[in-house]
Amino acid sequence: MIKIAWHPLYAHPLPEGHRFPMLKYELIPEQLLHEGTIDEHNLFSSEPVTEDIILLTHKKAYWELLRDLTLSAKDQRRIGFPLNAQLLERELRITQGTIDAAHYALNNGIAFNVAGGTHHAGSDWGEGFCMLNDQAIAANYLLNNGLSSRILIIDLDVHQGNGTAEIFKSEPKVFTFSMHGDKNFPFRKEISSLDVALNDGVQDDEYLAILKVNLKKAFERAKPDFVFYLSGVDVLSTDKLGKLALSKAACKERDRLVLQACKDKNLPVEVSMGGGYSTEIKDIVDAHCNTYRLAFDLFT
Repeated sequence: MIKIAWHPLYAHPLPEGHRFPMLKYELIPEQLLHEGTIDEHNLFSSEPVTEDIILLTHKKAYWELLRDLTLSAKDQRRIGFPLNAQLLERELRITQGTIDAAHYALNNGIAFNVAGGTHHAGSDWGEGFCMLNDQAIAANYLLNNGLSSRILIIDLDVHQGNGTAEIFKSEPKVFTFSMHGDKNFPFRKEISSLDVALNDGVQDDEYLAILKVNLKKAFERAKPDFVFYLSGVDVLSTDKLGKLALSKAACKERDRLVLQACKDKNLPVEVSMGGGYSTEIKDIVDAHCNTYRLAFDLFT
């Protein structure tokens, strides 16, 4: 059975101005349940991740500032919202959800976290609505516990996975592949194992052609036994922050290329959803739901 991490706190409202993107965390499982793609047995909730696991990835001084809610006002502005206990608990549950989903993927081939993809969080910083890097923490957890020996992180969010790149810059067991908008946030890029920077306005055919070439390259160079996939839908032409011009059909084909490759290579894959900021919430939800629909077609 394909398992999906979700918790009511995922949809916890942010301060005014940030609430709209949070709606998808409630609407995605509702839509999948409504259409019959999943039932309640597919959903699971996780407890908060523990400190010892966090410290496999993030520096102690940074974590203690988060834990104690004592980050400076400047550092909170870098994250993008004021820190509070509920937001921290939300991040801790999301992170453990990705770890638990990785366990399910090892058993079932694929598993999801409705949230996650917090790829802007580096070893000692938070940024861009990301406080802890869920997939980086889960990757280090798998390595530390002997559950994986070589990991590929495929990041197809429109923004570079700068935090993930920084965390693993000296770790040969983790290959980071980020395909993103060149002139988009973050404006100071880190160096991934493989970076593919796209010009503004890239459309369906060009995007998919570039992805096919570089996805093949990433698998060949990484030689992974486990894959993390960040499937942000901010690549859509309707996205307010994305600057690319993909149709919903091309976004779905992007997901198919990644998931089919994992399926063909018999590689377990954990999927975290990443960003999506289209003007209409239905466009965000439908594009994310397409990723689940594909997975259920391919893996069940």
